[in-house]
Amino acid sequence: MLKIICLTAALGAALGTTAHAADLEFDGRHARAEASAKGSFVLHTPNGAVPIAATPMRSQTGSVMFDALFALAQQEMAQDRVDAIRDPAFDEGRPVPCDCFQTGARWPYVWTRDVSFAADLALARLDPQRTRQSLQFKLSAARDGRTPGLFVAQDTGSGGSWPISSDRVVWFLAARHLLDDPAFAEQVWQALQGTLAQDRAMVFDSQMGLYRGETSFLDWREQTYPDWTRENVRFIGDSYALSTNVLHYQALRLAEQMAAQRGDDRRAQYKAWADELAVRIDARFWRDDMGQYMSYIGEAAHPVPYAKVDLLGLSLGILADVLPEARARRALANYPMGPAGSPVVWPQEAQQPIYHNRAIWPFVSAYSLRAARQLDDAPRIAAEIRSLMQGAALAGSNMENYELVSQSVHVDEGALSGPVVNSERQLWSVAGYLAMVTEGVFGVQDDGRVQPKLPAALVPELFGTHPRITLEANGKRYVLERPQNVGDGLLVAGRTTTRGSTTTVQLVAAPAATGFAATTAEANVRAPATPVAPQALRKGAGWNVPVAADQVLWKDGKAVTDSKGVARISDDGLQHCLSLTRREGTLESLHSPMLCVGPQQVLKGEERWQFTSAKAGQVRLRLQYRNPNGPINTGVTAAVKQLVLQCPGQPSQRHTVAMPHSVAVQDSTSATFAVPKGPCTVVLEEGFNMSALEHFAHYTGGKGGREGVLNQAQVKALTLAPVVTAEDAR
Repeated sequence: MLKIICLTAALGAALGTTAHAADLEFDGRHARAEASAKGSFVLHTPNGAVPIAATPMRSQTGSVMFDALFALAQQEMAQDRVDAIRDPAFDEGRPVPCDCFQTGARWPYVWTRDVSFAADLALARLDPQRTRQSLQFKLSAARDGRTPGLFVAQDTGSGGSWPISSDRVVWFLAARHLLDDPAFAEQVWQALQGTLAQDRAMVFDSQMGLYRGETSFLDWREQTYPDWTRENVRFIGDSYALSTNVLHYQALRLAEQMAAQRGDDRRAQYKAWADELAVRIDARFWRDDMGQYMSYIGEAAHPVPYAKVDLLGLSLGILADVLPEARARRALANYPMGPAGSPVVWPQEAQQPIYHNRAIWPFVSAYSLRAARQLDDAPRIAAEIRSLMQGAALAGSNMENYELVSQSVHVDEGALSGPVVNSERQLWSVAGYLAMVTEGVFGVQDDGRVQPKLPAALVPELFGTHPRITLEANGKRYVLERPQNVGDGLLVAGRTTTRGSTTTVQLVAAPAATGFAATTAEANVRAPATPVAPQALRKGAGWNVPVAADQVLWKDGKAVTDSKGVARISDDGLQHCLSLTRREGTLESLHSPMLCVGPQQVLKGEERWQFTSAKAGQVRLRLQYRNPNGPINTGVTAAVKQLVLQCPGQPSQRHTVAMPHSVAVQDSTSATFAVPKGPCTVVLEEGFNMSALEHFAHYTGGKGGREGVLNQAQVKALTLAPVVTAEDAR
């Protein structure tokens, strides 16, 4: 078993034991840093020497390696400053003028989530002007001639982008740091109004109280979702992700704040939405038997918990104060860590190559560090600092990602080799490293306060024989003075004095926080294989479903008890949805494909249907369709439509359905309506997708770009099934 507490004990060996901690060794590889003339360095890596020029910010510690890597991150941030960006899918790859940050050496464009997370971590503080310009590049008006407002662009994504991928609200996580510019603040306010209203109408599920859509950043579906989503991402658009819902929560809080500043009456509405969302996030994603918040849960028809956790979603939830502290503390303590650092997701998938699966992503480690600081988790703070240093030192760059066990930039394992894609000086990795130094070690906050939470385990390496360490940044100097009694927990701020531009903090030992016992979970453990879909055999007034000894059957979101390998599902005139998971000890697989039993009507037609309900209740509607307008993994032409239900004597009801890119005829996302007894009519009306934004007039990587708005699919039929009421489903 891997123990977090042991990782910090081994930290000295990893960082080196010389007086100036110039050496770093891990997994049989060695790096050494040398100080050169006038504040420059040379980093000697397994792949050769990396010269590092003198930089504007400077740390002076007992570790030459620490100081050199801080300079390296600044040098790479400077290299990511560009006056033009380009991507093969936009303007045929020609340069687009933009004084922006590019995403990395291999990603010379501006991507919404990359620049937003990087800005939130560090760039908004270190280069606000260029960060604002990079964010502004992702704002857009509509070009469909009927949709007013300003919107954040969701980059090309799964099944044709938004609303299958729906984490574009991460943009506001970055923008909140830059509101001191009045013109930009007004743009943020306009974008908040347009984007939040659109997401509320087309992504929010009032029955579940959550926003639908893919996990933020984990957007290579079969890496973290079941393999059966490889060619059908409808489930992803119907499911609910922890990280994406926390980002919506943060955007709603910003809208509440900005509405209050403007005396806008919508402040109360934004506050109510955020308050309600916080309650639902905690209730829906928490799984007590694992002591964790799930990375995502199933769709409204079958809201099962998936035994998959991810460190970014958990960290964002902790930092947003949306998770109760006791549960947050337990979840972070339970999250696995290996000798090289924290896995992005857990458990790992045995048949997937290394990328999000079996990987460390430095920007996620930086968010984990930030969350650990918030909860005073000394072992994890130390381990994440070590992981960030180790990765950059051995690779000679702040890489996009690393393999989980060796922290190598590539491991050869045949079809499972990886990381499949990797890039030097990845922007959010660079920002994560800079945040680790300025905030994670020196404790410098956005408002200028200095609140260090430095693990005692790092003192020998960072201080060496020196009585103090210093940071010079943005015209200010921060000094941390070593206490006589270091203790074994965290060092925090004691007496603090500011004279001129220098702030001096006398560190003092704080009592070790409780609740951070060593995790017992192996970071690199593989999940059991996902079962095939259950089989329901009709027998009398119901169905018999075989359940193997190592399997669990789930019905309408809850586990079902079987008897001697058979579960009985009664026919009550409603549709019920089933799936299987496989158990191996304490580990559980992802869910099988879903099987639904019970009555269902298939009404042929393209845009108008009529049906008669035998009794009042709830019905779930889906479209059967084909969308050949792009590949499964990218594009901007997920078809988004409105289903409008009209029944005599009743007000009309309207819900959004999405039809992502498909390889064959398949089901759309679902919409649930309350119907009276009697006849009703359903009409398909126009919606909105990303191709309707002016931003994508430059898209040349597929349909819906330069040639104009494309929001179409080949609709074949409407399916209708009576289901349990929303109250019964909770």
